[in-house]
Amino acid sequence: MRCAPAAGAALVLCAATAGLLSAQGHPAPPEPPRFASWDEMNVLAHGLLQLGHGLREHVERTRGQLGSLERRLDACGAACQDAGGSAAPPLAAADPVSGDHAAPETLHSLQVQLKAQNSRIEQLFQKVAQQQRHLEKQHLRIQNLQSQVGLLASKDLDHGVAKPARKKRLPKMAGHVSAVHNNSRLYRLPRDCQELFEDGERHSGLFQIQPQGSPPFLVNCKMTSDGGWTVIQRRQDGSVDFNRPWEAYKAGFGDPEGEFWLGLEKVHLITGDRGSRLAVQLRDWEGNDASLQFPVRLGGEDTAYSLQLSAPVASELGATTVAPSGLTLPFSTWDQDHDLQGDKNCAKNLSGGWWFGTCSHSNLNGQYFRSIPRERQQRKKGIFWKTWRGRYYPLQATTILIQPTAAPVAS
Repeated sequence: MRCAPAAGAALVLCAATAGLLSAQGHPAPPEPPRFASWDEMNVLAHGLLQLGHGLREHVERTRGQLGSLERRLDACGAACQDAGGSAAPPLAAADPVSGDHAAPETLHSLQVQLKAQNSRIEQLFQKVAQQQRHLEKQHLRIQNLQSQVGLLASKDLDHGVAKPARKKRLPKMAGHVSAVHNNSRLYRLPRDCQELFEDGERHSGLFQIQPQGSPPFLVNCKMTSDGGWTVIQRRQDGSVDFNRPWEAYKAGFGDPEGEFWLGLEKVHLITGDRGSRLAVQLRDWEGNDASLQFPVRLGGEDTAYSLQLSAPVASELGATTVAPSGLTLPFSTWDQDHDLQGDKNCAKNLSGGWWFGTCSHSNLNGQYFRSIPRERQQRKKGIFWKTWRGRYYPLQATTILIQPTAAPVAS
């Protein structure tokens, strides 16, 4: 990038922005080796995140300097157009050859350069922000894969080389639920917990599944007399923070053996376009339990992972008026507001992400309270299901499960 020596301020501006634009032209660092270790991938992801943050801060500081210079130039322009000419800018005196008309022309040239540089920096800022979002997504995926590899490694150490045929299951030891039970399957992985149930599995626990068009991932299956259910949420002790942004709820977080959220994208891959049953299990602090089931359909990210509910059950999740065809409730987080409450952001006003109809009917991903707060304003930020114990009663434990009710299309 070349800079004309029109004025001292222009030289400072060009020097500040040339570094940014030349950095943009550097070749991208080579991709990590295909068989790089997880530690190397993790270090690389952290390093790139720090680089993105540093570059973004530098761009923001430079934009602030450009804004200050632009305001000074605007003030100078007003002074230069004064009929009396008493407030002529120093730039005019610095160029005696150009005469009385040099100052306005120099000012106009600087303003054009300023706008061009500001436009380039804005483009660079947008690219940095986009790369930062991409790196954060990759970091979440790496963490998820690391946890799965750890579970598989512990299974291999315990049981040795996988055998080609399924053997009879030994009785489980008390408290031992960490093994991935279907690690020895050499044929196609099941699409979901229901298909695993249909294959003859009757024990609950952690299993690898592979929905159509998806890589394998780990789920917690609960086997009942009604078939195989996939656990998509569990709250029990407040060990995991559920007040997270959209990307975290999309990818999933937590420990599948403790408190966790499976991830909206994984749930959508499991259900696809099929109808499903959603089961909600609730427990209060007096030891009372409640269980609800209702038919749903879950849309993809293009619908904000909307739950499509039939009219009889829509009011359970916060519908004030329901059409005969039912109700569609999109998922909301504090950074992506899709709820039906037009004048509020329910996720920001309460806590956590949820299929909010209004802010007052249900929220099973709210703040976990180990004791019931005295203030009502604080209690409504908790985990509640209004039609059971009321909005201002924070529940002790919840579990959400889903089961497709229609057979998947054969691949």
